[in-house]
Amino acid sequence: MTHANAPLGRRRAVEEVLERGRPIAHVAAEFHISRATLSKRVNRYRHDGPGALEDRSSAPANRPTRLAAWVVEKIEAWRREHKWSARRIARGLADVHQVRCSVRTVTRWLDRLGLNRRRDITPDGEDLRRPRRIHARHPGHMVHMDVKKVGKIPDGGGWRVHGRGSEQALASKRTHSRKVGYTYLHTMKDGFSRLSYTESLDDERAVTTIGFFHRARAFFAAHGITRISRLVTDNGANYRANAFTQSTRGFCPASSSWQDFGLGKVGDGRVRQPAVDL
Repeated sequence: MTHANAPLGRRRAVEEVLERGRPIAHVAAEFHISRATLSKRVNRYRHDGPGALEDRSSAPANRPTRLAAWVVEKIEAWRREHKWSARRIARGLADVHQVRCSVRTVTRWLDRLGLNRRRDITPDGEDLRRPRRIHARHPGHMVHMDVKKVGKIPDGGGWRVHGRGSEQALASKRTHSRKVGYTYLHTMKDGFSRLSYTESLDDERAVTTIGFFHRARAFFAAHGITRISRLVTDNGANYRANAFTQSTRGFCPASSSWQDFGLGKVGDGRVRQPAVDL
């Protein structure tokens, strides 16, 4: 960001050249700028006056691909009148007016117009969005997957039983072979029937998650759920991996991760996960 007094310093340098007749090279060295920069400012001052020394926008003067003014007006009108989303507006421009523009372009214009949030287009500023629950319509319609990282408990109890400074608590920190570590509870749950399948595994890598998915799918098939319409996960690295996506695509037509906000159904209190024998 340019300093507020920058135009004053530019004018002083230009006046040294034009009024006092000093060479551009000497003045540029004194003000610690290049000769080309000072020469450019001197020429601007000669043609346009003191206003030419103000900060200028770095945006290009001519943008051939910029949306026409009537398209921007149409975007604003549809947003105010119909409260359409950016995706709906982009589709309407393509279908009605044969104007091709991306959803991101419409979003940027809504942001510039101050209409990017729903509460900006309501009379009293009320937020019209209300959180709603996601309901599965039949078994296999919406299946949730999640991983829970749980600390193992050593034989005889841990520091909560014996105290932090006890011999039992310090024994697990002395040698690597005696460290307790963690276990990972991989769970798949059907959103309609609440049928759940959980395994205690050593990690949460993609290859481990893939193996668990196919074993859980076989468990579901044995209980009558032979088709999974939609798989809902969080945005963990194991679920976003290409290997996991390619492995589950043939069995789940609609797989989604962070796009869905109906998460938490696996990790809440309604799921009875089996105890893990450590």
